[in-house]
Amino acid sequence: MKIIRPYYLLLFIILITVSCGDYNNTVNRMPVARVGEKILYYDQIPGTVKTGLNAADSAAALQNYINRWAKREILKLKAIENITPEFRTEVERQVDEMKTNLLIHHYQQQMIIQKMDTVVNMAEIENYYASNESSFALNVNIVKALFIRIPSDIPDSDKIASWYRSNDPSDIAQLEVFCYQFADKFDDFSEKWVPVSVLLAELPTTIDRQDEFLRHNSYYETEDSGFKYYVSIREYRLRGTLAPYEYVIDDIRSMILNTRRMEFLENLEEGIFNEAIIENNLKLYPRK
Repeated sequence: MKIIRPYYLLLFIILITVSCGDYNNTVNRMPVARVGEKILYYDQIPGTVKTGLNAADSAAALQNYINRWAKREILKLKAIENITPEFRTEVERQVDEMKTNLLIHHYQQQMIIQKMDTVVNMAEIENYYASNESSFALNVNIVKALFIRIPSDIPDSDKIASWYRSNDPSDIAQLEVFCYQFADKFDDFSEKWVPVSVLLAELPTTIDRQDEFLRHNSYYETEDSGFKYYVSIREYRLRGTLAPYEYVIDDIRSMILNTRRMEFLENLEEGIFNEAIIENNLKLYPRK
């Protein structure tokens, strides 16, 4: 005789009960476990536990979830029964403080969304950059560059050597057509600053002295057993020098918004404090 394992039986009962009770599931919730006065209902179990698996795995996952819930609730109940008054007072204090912090945080976020100006215009960003240049020294080397990786066996790949060095629009157009058709990788960072480490990580050779590499290589070519690599350095900036405006524009916008947020919350707090005094919701008693 084949024995029905407990979790198969549990899953079967749950599925039958849910199927028969769907029409009234808003009234009759189905309990699956109880610890003390705390009850776990089937509709409280995450859907990912109940679906997406075969019958055996789903039953096992369901039983594991119920067991974990029960163990945690039993441990909680045991803690409530045995914790010392001192620890109980400390727990209640921490819970109250956490609740207060959460309420304040969500209220602040609600006020920021509803009332704070989050639009930062370009003039503000430019003024901030000009007034705080000393704050924008680069901590990495950055480049505007072109990177190409071509399989070694591609015919006519020698044409790339002249195309990728050219500033002629027709040569650039031919390079793009060729690379889109044959290149294993073709990244054009000519209009965007990126850390040079991102570029060098694509090469088969290790380049340790980045500063020297950038100073002496407008163009760089190398190869390995399977590919040819081409790098064109359009522009570069070394660490310690002033970061280009376009490289830090998003950082500046975040800085401005963060400063504005701090000022907004400070004014919000001060305004609520003064309002409480005016409406007699706050009274400060003199010290004796």
